[in-house]
Amino acid sequence: MAQGLNVGEIVNVTLTLAPIAAGYRNFGATMLIVSDDFIDVGERIRVYSDVEGVLADAGVGSPAATASGLFFAQLPQPNLLHIGRWAQFDTKGGLRGGVLTPSQQILSGFTAITNGSVKIPVDGTLRTLTGLDFSGATNLNGVASIVQTALAAVSAGATVRWDGNNARFVVTSGTTGTSSTVGYATAHTSGTDVSARLGLTSEVASAPVNGRLAETLAQALAALADISSEWYAAVVATAMPPSTSAHLAASALIEGMSQRRIYGVTLTDTAVLDPTRSDDFASQAKALGYERTFTQYSSSSPYAVASFIGRAATVDFEASTTTITMKFKQEPGIVAEYLTATQAAALQAKNCNAFVYYQNGTAIIQEGVMANGYFFDEVQGTDWLTNAVQVDVYNLLYQSTTKVPQTDAGMNLIVNEINRTLLRAVNNGLVAPGQWNASGFGQLRQGDTLKAGFYVYCPPVASQPQAIREKRTTPSIQVAAKLAGAVHKANIAITVNR
Repeated sequence: MAQGLNVGEIVNVTLTLAPIAAGYRNFGATMLIVSDDFIDVGERIRVYSDVEGVLADAGVGSPAATASGLFFAQLPQPNLLHIGRWAQFDTKGGLRGGVLTPSQQILSGFTAITNGSVKIPVDGTLRTLTGLDFSGATNLNGVASIVQTALAAVSAGATVRWDGNNARFVVTSGTTGTSSTVGYATAHTSGTDVSARLGLTSEVASAPVNGRLAETLAQALAALADISSEWYAAVVATAMPPSTSAHLAASALIEGMSQRRIYGVTLTDTAVLDPTRSDDFASQAKALGYERTFTQYSSSSPYAVASFIGRAATVDFEASTTTITMKFKQEPGIVAEYLTATQAAALQAKNCNAFVYYQNGTAIIQEGVMANGYFFDEVQGTDWLTNAVQVDVYNLLYQSTTKVPQTDAGMNLIVNEINRTLLRAVNNGLVAPGQWNASGFGQLRQGDTLKAGFYVYCPPVASQPQAIREKRTTPSIQVAAKLAGAVHKANIAITVNR
């Protein structure tokens, strides 16, 4: 049947949908660096939203579980933790099988097999397993144990386990280093093939991960940064703590990264309490002026700094009056330190934080500083502000359906966007009105009061050199922002007169 003429001939309507804006970084996203082998160097990173997930993967009492418990124990509770693998020692090759569906996990599918067989290449040699009798298995851990017994008989130390949290079988070589390998399973010429039932074939299993030689902490950090740009803070949780030199190399790497990150270190060595010592990590990091490293002394926990960063991770920069200072905060799960005045002064002189008791029965974090003496909240806050301005101006250019002209009107669009970002900084408490005590620019002079808490200046486009204009670059835009700061001490004089 005839449809009639197209209405578009009379009224033509077109729709242009603006691209989705680029997102902001999460300045609470923390990377817990571990050497536990529940994560292999092929996978490298897993993300968790609670400690239960870490416990299921890493096991109770592991460094990963202990440190993540401190991280998630904070109030309010953070909701995101990255855990990254460091090859602190030579690693084993392995194969993570495909995830089995609920129907594939039904035990009767295995107990019906009494003469199973499979071929699995381990360390470059094809290992043949025969006579696999699963009839007596009571769960999938039992199935894995039967396969492991057969595999270990032909490849010493090799293991097979059922990863119930991820619903898959995992095969690991008994050797370490570059020659340690596990390949995909294939069928044997006789018996009941179980390669597919175990999920170890090339069609469903993950890519095999070969063993590798140990790497430095800095190398691990570089790899984790290369894989993911999402995390902001990094802390280490390993059974064997890194050396001072390893921490210093990691700090140097973090300091020089183009994407802003921070690095936390727990110090358990009492050398940091000695004012005459300068060979401890805190003293050396301070001497090097590291702005992106922070430390905490703890006599009871090698992972105390995980609690520190767990509290900082909860700051919501998009809400009202939410920025915090780390001083006065609590550390659930960490035993507070009884320090002498001399020891406390030594830590303060070395810009090392601690969770300490006071005579009034309270315990607090003090002082909440970075290695160079900057306050932690100001570093985290200004990192957020830098990212927010960058993203907001980018989105202005990216989402424009035409273009932002290289005129004073166009520059005004950019300045207004920066102003809106800075208003958010005022709203969350990072920036506040106050006196500007640095050199001025534009209409701003030293000693002026920033009534809004900030000032944005862009010179006229006509003042821009032609060579720069031809590169389609804005005139240099300058921003003055007054940090709100935080009260850490109070001086009160009381005069009593009868």
